[in-house]
Amino acid sequence: MLRKVFVLMIFVMLGASCPANLWAQKTGPAGVVAGPAAVSAGGGYTIGPGDVLEISVWKDEALTRSCVVRPDGDVSFPLIGDVRADGKTPAGLRAEMEKKLYRYVPNAVLSLAVKQVNSLIIYVIGKVNAPGRFVMNSDMDVLQALATAGGLNVFADRNKIKIFRREKYKTTIFPFEYDEVVNGKRLGEDIRLKRGDVVVVP
Repeated sequence: MLRKVFVLMIFVMLGASCPANLWAQKTGPAGVVAGPAAVSAGGGYTIGPGDVLEISVWKDEALTRSCVVRPDGDVSFPLIGDVRADGKTPAGLRAEMEKKLYRYVPNAVLSLAVKQVNSLIIYVIGKVNAPGRFVMNSDMDVLQALATAGGLNVFADRNKIKIFRREKYKTTIFPFEYDEVVNGKRLGEDIRLKRGDVVVVP
């Protein structure tokens, strides 16, 4: 009996010493970590232009409203004016707004939630059956994006597809060979798409 208890204690201690995300981590093709398409470095959803935010101050109906993140990345809110929302998590933006409100409403309890996600947009252009812009409601890889765009048409150059990703002032191009991927090869090319990615099918 003592031996069983001792073994159980060792197992619990080992589990406690491992980072929580190590147990929960999931990997995609070729060991690519699968995660949300808009996650900040600190964790959590990252707000973007077009998102609708539900913002309220407890016991103050005059400070309760839905705000759309403008194309410039700001939202407007009574008393404090324009606040930068683009690139921030809901928790981070809430803390900043509470700080700005303090001079007008001391100890305000502010609630902030993303009511509607409109900023997770990707583009699929070229020789697909339904090119256009698409809102990602969940993680999406290249194959899923092509399926969302109606699939390749008969004139597509299947093995010269490219994904363009612009981050700040740098554009990265990822190759995608359709036949290789669907045949179970080059699975690492079936990358998780991020906000603003453009899939080009020549």
